Amino acid sequence: MSGVRKRSVSIAGHATSVSLEPAFWDALTRLAALRGLPVNRLVEAVDATRDPDGNLSSALRTAVLQAALAREI
Repeated sequence: MSGVRKRSVSIAGHATSVSLEPAFWDALTRLAALRGLPVNRLVEAVDATRDPDGNLSSALRTAVLQAALAREI
């Protein structure tokens, strides 16, 4: 597995960067497509429901894992 990839996303109109491994970006892209959402919108949804003390990258990994366990992806 290659290293972490950083991407810029917009959350509530503010640009931020998110670092994830390529496998998580691929799964996040697939999950967004299955839900009929742009990746950025899915990231916003995860951000809106995450623990404020946690970080966004961890919340996104958890969302991907939960979707995989639910056999959504």
